[in-house]
Amino acid sequence: MTRYSIFAVFIAATALLFSCKHDAKEKPAPLIDMKTFFRNGEKSTFRISPDGHYFSYRADYKGKTNIFVQKVSDSTAIRVTNDTLRSIGGYFWKGDRIVYAQDIGGDENFQLFSVKTDGTDLKALTPFPGVRSDIIDALLDISGKEKELIVQINKRVKEYFDPYLLNIETGALTLLYDNKENYDSWVTDNNGVIRLASKTDGVNITWNYRNSDKDPFTPLLTTSFKDLFTPASFDRDNKILYALSNIGRDKVVLVEYDPVTKKDIKELYADNNYDLGSIKYDRKKQSLTSVYWVAEKQKQHFFDAEWGAIQSGLDKKFEGYETEIVSYDDARSKAIVAISNDRAPVKYYIYDFGTRAINEVANPYPWIEEKQMSFVKPITYQSRDGLVIHGYLTLPLGLDPKGLPVVINPHGGPWARDGWYYNPETQFLANRGYAVLQMNYRGSTGYGKKFWEASFKQWGKQMQDDITDGVEWLKKQGIADPKRIAIYGGSYGGYATLAGITFTPDLYAAAVDYVGVSNLFTFLNTIPPYWKPYLDQFHEMVGDPKKDSVLLASASPVLHVDKIRAPLFIAQGANDPRVNKAESDQMVAALKKRGIEVEYMVKADEGHGFHNQDNQYDFYGAMEQFLNKHLKPKK
Repeated sequence: MTRYSIFAVFIAATALLFSCKHDAKEKPAPLIDMKTFFRNGEKSTFRISPDGHYFSYRADYKGKTNIFVQKVSDSTAIRVTNDTLRSIGGYFWKGDRIVYAQDIGGDENFQLFSVKTDGTDLKALTPFPGVRSDIIDALLDISGKEKELIVQINKRVKEYFDPYLLNIETGALTLLYDNKENYDSWVTDNNGVIRLASKTDGVNITWNYRNSDKDPFTPLLTTSFKDLFTPASFDRDNKILYALSNIGRDKVVLVEYDPVTKKDIKELYADNNYDLGSIKYDRKKQSLTSVYWVAEKQKQHFFDAEWGAIQSGLDKKFEGYETEIVSYDDARSKAIVAISNDRAPVKYYIYDFGTRAINEVANPYPWIEEKQMSFVKPITYQSRDGLVIHGYLTLPLGLDPKGLPVVINPHGGPWARDGWYYNPETQFLANRGYAVLQMNYRGSTGYGKKFWEASFKQWGKQMQDDITDGVEWLKKQGIADPKRIAIYGGSYGGYATLAGITFTPDLYAAAVDYVGVSNLFTFLNTIPPYWKPYLDQFHEMVGDPKKDSVLLASASPVLHVDKIRAPLFIAQGANDPRVNKAESDQMVAALKKRGIEVEYMVKADEGHGFHNQDNQYDFYGAMEQFLNKHLKPKK
């Protein structure tokens, strides 16, 4: 995650990017059971083994998601993990073992584990309570590193991470660098040698460089946190850097950067309207493969003709879907391909590089019928101060888009963005008869530096105005029934929900706050310790509790509960390290003191968002009843 993404009305007449007219051929979808949308996939997160003989996936075991392994030539799978307390998330293959991360109750102090592909020899690789472990480099396609990873662990001090070489069979840790300088991120070359380290003074970021692991780090360049410089990979000679940068530009572009002369050599690719997001580099071929970014939909530009031809063939075969090669074996003989679109959750296929044959290996959500799902349509509207706001509108299938009940759904982050993809929440709400509007308000990533900086110290101010302007746009289009508009969001979206019913109390008929911030003072005082090196950035982007106390007080919903009139439903994880439970507690207490209706759901085994299946069912079931009670959608 880059820093850019940790941190990262009166409407002028604008036209829809699509026609809102009802298609007479569309029929309203039947009412679909809530659990259908939020039920864990039968199988998900497929990966192919390095030798190409097996593939793995995640599936349910006693109500929690675990990892299974299956031969490509067989239909029988073996469960290799047995977690019954918390679902397993990210994992990958390393040789003949699988490596995965797990936290306790959502505390985000991830520990690493490895297990053989027959489910034996489970190893707790970083069994340090209250300590977080992250992977720097999986060291794939590097000879002699088949049993090793490079990880970072904040065991020495909670605020900073030290890099270690980790043996995935024994758990042996070898310190790779004595991090006395408290560097906060690391970049390796194609041989798995740490060549770059960054450090922040809270606002400025200095990248440091060395020619080899025998040399000391020396300063390479210093940027303000407002400028992005992300070294993404070295070239085949481990001399030139491929970097994503917006230094001297508004948009993030891909450049070649020479660490010796400390200059850009040339610009490799740019999009005039959007920031580039990431690159792919093939270590085995030692070539830059592609650069990826999100416009209205996903886009990718290829530098490698062979990989480009493969992607082009997949796109033609699955027209109308977004396709991605998510995993491939060492020999480049087989791959796992994922396809999806706005109405269809992901399906997985096995692809043969030699024959170009592709066969479905799993439909994890066979109970989701694409033709019964709603279309997610990119839209734009204009903010009151003239910014173009991009968003996505999901309309109930087969209903005339006039006078509908609406759920406004601002994304979390806030320095993130919404996109065009299958979203069970929006599909669930649309199936219940609600139109759903998601907007990439100012500060959302992907739209350039100026758009991002326009959000600084604007929580509850112009950022909230962008959301309000979206509501007014929907009303002006005739889509929204002004008396039946709700707002729902998680994390920053939860804050925006509270801000919406506090600072525009006449706009919303109901609100659902999911792990949202209520008090900017207490929020900034309870961030995770490993975010503290960036606290000065938070102060510049959100506000300084001392210097900007008036601003933060004016933007903290809990300090203005006297303005709230709409009924509110709040959901919170007890172990949330990002938005402390106290954020929800104080809002509930303040509202109850005033006699305002508030429903409160707390889950003791969750953190920043609910991951366990039963808790998800409880939350969405309660949300459905709450919205139905206060918006009463037409049948």
